[in-house]
Amino acid sequence: MHRGLKPLLAVAAAGLAAGCASPNQPQVTFYSHGDSVAVDAAQYCDPTGDQCSPPNQEAVGELRMANRDPLQISVPAEVSQAPWQVVFLYQGLDGKQLDGRSPVFTPNSRHAYTLQLPPDGARIEHVEVQQFSAVLTQGADGGVDFGIGGSWVLDVKQ
Repeated sequence: MHRGLKPLLAVAAAGLAAGCASPNQPQVTFYSHGDSVAVDAAQYCDPTGDQCSPPNQEAVGELRMANRDPLQISVPAEVSQAPWQVVFLYQGLDGKQLDGRSPVFTPNSRHAYTLQLPPDGARIEHVEVQQFSAVLTQGADGGVDFGIGGSWVLDVKQ
């Protein structure tokens, strides 16, 4: 797991500690340049955050991609029924590791997303699909944060 996403997964793990039972776990499919991989949830809770599976650090997909190829991501209805987004780490043209994120997609608005590198990017390294839960926590800035109820992780190989 990449260093830059540990805080994101730590937030998700805190939200998962609440429940014991395992809900049905959907898979997310990642596709690029003729190859695809279906990935199990690294962490998954039902939308209310009541029933959660234990974190699965072995559920990390791998996919080979050419440097600037787009990555297509397909999520099933179980994921798209709640707000979700894509967060990613990428290598910049200057060799530095950078991060980015998609917009947050509203419930039932879409089942797919194509991740294109930002103009300053050389290659995608790590991608995480995050499904938000109904669990709210107090944010550091005084507002509220939504918990991460599901997480699907992909490491990109060159």
